[in-house]
Amino acid sequence: MSLPKLTPIIHEWISEFLKNKKKLAELVDKHHSPINVHNPQPFKENFEEFSQVFKKYNIKHKIYFARKANKSRSMVKEAKKLGFGVDTASYRELEQCIHEGLDPENIAITAAVKNRRLIDLAIQNQVPIVLDNLDECELANATAIQLGKKINIGIRLGGFEHEGEILYTRFGFTFSQAFHLIKEGFKDQFQNLNFTGFHFHLNGYSPEQRANALFQTLNMVDLLAEKEIKTQFIDIGGGFLMNYLHDKNEWEDFHQSLKNAVLGKRSPITFANDPLGMALVDGKLHGEPKVYPYYNTTPRAVFLEQILTFENAEGIALYEVLNKHAEIEIRIEPGRSLLDQVGITVARVAFRKQDMNGDWLVGLEMNRTQMFSSSADFLLDPIIISMETKQTQQPVEGFLVGAYCLEQELILKRKLAFENLPEIGDLICFPNTAGYMMHFYESEAHLFELATNLVATKDNGEFKVARDEEY
Repeated sequence: MSLPKLTPIIHEWISEFLKNKKKLAELVDKHHSPINVHNPQPFKENFEEFSQVFKKYNIKHKIYFARKANKSRSMVKEAKKLGFGVDTASYRELEQCIHEGLDPENIAITAAVKNRRLIDLAIQNQVPIVLDNLDECELANATAIQLGKKINIGIRLGGFEHEGEILYTRFGFTFSQAFHLIKEGFKDQFQNLNFTGFHFHLNGYSPEQRANALFQTLNMVDLLAEKEIKTQFIDIGGGFLMNYLHDKNEWEDFHQSLKNAVLGKRSPITFANDPLGMALVDGKLHGEPKVYPYYNTTPRAVFLEQILTFENAEGIALYEVLNKHAEIEIRIEPGRSLLDQVGITVARVAFRKQDMNGDWLVGLEMNRTQMFSSSADFLLDPIIISMETKQTQQPVEGFLVGAYCLEQELILKRKLAFENLPEIGDLICFPNTAGYMMHFYESEAHLFELATNLVATKDNGEFKVARDEEY
């Protein structure tokens, strides 16, 4: 049985950049495989796509780039150039944004853990902070008093109701806690904190949940308005879907093939017949693969529009309610979806061998943390760049493996069909890796160097490549 294909969408810049095989090989040689190459053009295109949806519905808005999705400084510089914001999750992320000269009002701090050092830096530079709990309120207020300053803050909300159930989250205040804190706490206990708005971030990819959460937050805004407390913004976080794949049929074929393989109805399509998060109990499969929805029909602008056009129980669309709250700025914090088509990861083939089962293993000069996210596997076909043209095809199947000394050190768990067995020195390109894949879990075990981050931009029809820190 043939292996299922998963054909990735490829931006024009990627196709053009990969044509110059000699230049690509030189970059890998110079920077020691692997390399991460970024291009800012799709970043701009994705930002404008989000912005157009807000403009279509006449909604005051601000877009923040969720920096945690990619650590390249070039994206911070692009955000500044385009005039939108950056959401930071650590001291160094904040420090870099300040160093690049972003307007403090265009920086958000939503870090899961905020220590004194981070809060001190924020207050010194008048960067607003989103607070998650009372301990953070006390720390921020005490720091502000010591510095002789006041600071604008947002309150993170949790505990939204959806379809009769409370959505669990470990983050944020409940509505009753938040209302009491804003109505009483900032007048008495936390006088150096100035409430300006709300923030929430929901797990998963449900536009309906986000719309319901926004409706509920607007109710809170109205209750505070009755107490003459003004809300300036509501930040609904990130989690906006993006689509990686060309073909719905390929995506469905992959899922069916995986299930058939785990059930023993066909040959395995993953290493050691890995079920990618499903469970086989008494001959029956339970659950679904724990993977990102790499193919979906609601990416970016479509997803945002579904949120804004969602109707409440009275049949009133969310955007209509937002238009009645025209003074409130609606903020979003996309990460992955702003980085759609921005980056690629390229590594060199180091060896080929057959394992004890007769499967071909193609070893790359990289490790699995350099192509790893919370998804159980990266489900896009890589691009094989052969350095020498082959006259005939001799198809083989096999796995891409990495440099860590672990049995489970696979770059991809999925078995791949190669037109020819890759040669030593050939290059493997993983497309569309800028969002979470290249940076979120990367590590330097074995003292391997981290991948070099590069930026490729067109200059007089030719690509100019610079190190990220020099861009």
